[in-house]
Amino acid sequence: MPQRPALFPTLLAGATLLLVVHGLGRFVYTPLLPWLVQDGLLTVQEGASIASWNYLGYLIGALLALRWHRVAQIRRSLPWALVLHGLSTLAQTQVESADALSALRLLNGISNGLVFVQAPSLILEWLARHRRVSSSGLVYLGVGVGMILSSLLVSLSNGVLEGADRWWPAALLSIPLAWWGWWRLARLDMPEAEPTEEPVHVPSGRLLDRASTPLFLSYAGAGMGYILPMTFLPMVASLQVDPSDFLIESSWLVVALATLPSPWLWNRLGALLGDILALRLSYVAQLAGVLAALLLPGAPGILLCGVLVGGTFLGTVLLTQRLARALHPHQGPRLSAALIALYSLTQLVGPWLTGVWLNMGGSLHSAFWLGAGALLWGLIWMLLVPRRA
Repeated sequence: MPQRPALFPTLLAGATLLLVVHGLGRFVYTPLLPWLVQDGLLTVQEGASIASWNYLGYLIGALLALRWHRVAQIRRSLPWALVLHGLSTLAQTQVESADALSALRLLNGISNGLVFVQAPSLILEWLARHRRVSSSGLVYLGVGVGMILSSLLVSLSNGVLEGADRWWPAALLSIPLAWWGWWRLARLDMPEAEPTEEPVHVPSGRLLDRASTPLFLSYAGAGMGYILPMTFLPMVASLQVDPSDFLIESSWLVVALATLPSPWLWNRLGALLGDILALRLSYVAQLAGVLAALLLPGAPGILLCGVLVGGTFLGTVLLTQRLARALHPHQGPRLSAALIALYSLTQLVGPWLTGVWLNMGGSLHSAFWLGAGALLWGLIWMLLVPRRA
């Protein structure tokens, strides 16, 4: 009997790639933005617009991943997405204008969307081939580590670097990590194509059916529900918490620390309880976190929101991806790409609706009701996902 392959190197490679594109690509912008504004490189309004371009790029990348969903296509496009990440991150160290930075953040978002879909999809297919699917969620540990690492890089380089030079630590660290991660994944023993013999039953190529449609509708609520606290929690903290409170400067760190163990926790809960039940619990926890910020004034609500949302949103992602493949094993990467594209679209809608609400005279704090409503929507649809495909 052949030996079962070692999981750790493959999972570490996937986690490393997510650390690179999500931590050193996307989330490093959050702690960098105040310093880029202070250095005079950007205004606050320009900074918000640049973040939206990155979100749009993420959506484009996910849509490209929907087009290139086969194993052979992933093997060809994934390394080029990593090259695009490296080049765009390096170019950011030389940019002095908001327009040029917007273009680079768009490209960086495209690479992020491609890698965030394709790397876990490739690993999930490899794990399924070796009957080890229950470990798939561990690859998302790279996101939490990346969030903390990006904050440390910005903090440690503050006072040494300024302006566009502040991008250098992320750029220099990204290149060797991306090279090593792809070098490991390129060696996976995955067939380039499916067996050619005719199957007894030809599976449907539809993305939406009785099993998957409720999952898609639920995931749309998850995208909009989590992005509001993840985008505006530090700002709400500054409006509600005493200026001397540690949450003024550390609410993002609370979120990052809660995110760090969450892939292991939700991966384990999915294995113990089943992915559907664990996924329903993740929606309840996220909804409780947003309601805490709404109903508990000041520091307690902010703290609970940071812990519950930060410690849950990646669980929702990994459990949904795994459940989608269980519903339609013959098109796992395609379903994964479609779900991430929908998730990224509702991420764009959430801040836009918040802007509309603010223009109508609403408060930023009350805008969190949009997130609570979206998560309630997601929970209701999750109750309709069948237990078996």
